[in-house]
Amino acid sequence: MTIDQHIEELRAEARNAETTLERRALEAELDLALAEREVIWADLDGRIDAEPPF
Repeated sequence: MTIDQHIEELRAEARNAETTLERRALEAELDLALAEREVIWADLDGRIDAEPPF
């Protein structure tokens, strides 16, 4: 599963969450996935170097 697929799945699950607690947990996981995708894009664009310095 790609990061984009994972993000879309989390969005769908959050929309259909039965409780506020479940929705908030899914939205937190979605925020992390979006941040991870941004790091991936920045690494691919050359804006950052995601490799450790050693």
